[in-house]
Amino acid sequence: MKFKELEPGLVIHHGPVTVDEAEMLAFARAYDPQWFHVDAERARESRWGGLIASGWMTCGLAMRMATEAVLHDSESFGSPGLERLRWISPVRPGDRLRLEATVDTKRVSSTRDDLGIVRWTWRLYNQNDAQVLETEVTSLFDLGAA
Repeated sequence: MKFKELEPGLVIHHGPVTVDEAEMLAFARAYDPQWFHVDAERARESRWGGLIASGWMTCGLAMRMATEAVLHDSESFGSPGLERLRWISPVRPGDRLRLEATVDTKRVSSTRDDLGIVRWTWRLYNQNDAQVLETEVTSLFDLGAA
């Protein structure tokens, strides 16, 4: 999608993406090796009742879906950050996650007319419609490249 197509109130849907247990374990072992992400037996006996994905992997899946749905082939060139990152429910192997991204605001920079700024809220839901992630993201667009 292009910057000009992103209007406040627009809701973009993408997915589902299935959470693969092997990928989940590989990610956790490399980047977030807490026992409830990597030790199936211990996780099964815990309050979680089984392995749960790292929230950082969940963020990565959200990023992939946002890129596939909107950012690929757009004028987007990065982000200064995000706010209010929340992991609401655990993500488990085999879950099918879908993205709902709502454009909250859109503007051209007050100091650079070649810079577009979009603030949007990403929400991920699993196959049971339980929300698993919510974050507010700012994306930058190069309007000179349009």
